[in-house]
Amino acid sequence: MYKVANCCKNQTVSDEIIDQAIFFLKETGFLKQIESQTIKSIPDYFLGVEVGLDTNGRENRSGNAMEEILEYFINSICETHDFEYISQATASKIKEKFNKNITVNKSSKKIDFAINTSDKLFLIETNFYGGGKSKLKSTAGEYSNIFLQWQNDGHQFIWITDGKGWLTAKKPLHDAFNKIDYILNLNMVQLGILEALILNKTAITNV
Repeated sequence: MYKVANCCKNQTVSDEIIDQAIFFLKETGFLKQIESQTIKSIPDYFLGVEVGLDTNGRENRSGNAMEEILEYFINSICETHDFEYISQATASKIKEKFNKNITVNKSSKKIDFAINTSDKLFLIETNFYGGGKSKLKSTAGEYSNIFLQWQNDGHQFIWITDGKGWLTAKKPLHDAFNKIDYILNLNMVQLGILEALILNKTAITNV
């Protein structure tokens, strides 16, 4: 699995790390934006991204960015281990592609990612919160219920979330930790924990 590297100015960077960094920038569309001159100033661009992710009014943009970053890792995991996945998956798409049923309150509900292994279906929801205490509380409660539904269906739910907003909603997050098997942040995904969970879960079901 590709990993994003942290490099200091005086640190020697291997060809492998350079290749991984270029692959990441290409797959996320960043190089294309530079080529098309959409980005006039790279420092200003990243400052804007940071501000955007911390602003309540840009929740949709931060959520989309979170999904794009996560898909980079999920695509790498699935290619490495020959798994299939669907982004923005509905119950009907999952049934059609994987022949597995999931319980949903609304047929139109879209699940950020559904990863199918030989033994288990992993359903992943992801979001990023720069603020919004009440929203975080309702989300934590909703996902706790979803976890139970999909566990009863025989599937594994993983919630990947991040953002400073959780600093204002520690109680509902703590309650969710007591009910949901796996809650990760982006750093944990980058460290390979998502991949390990999927592989370990598959190995357990094979025993």
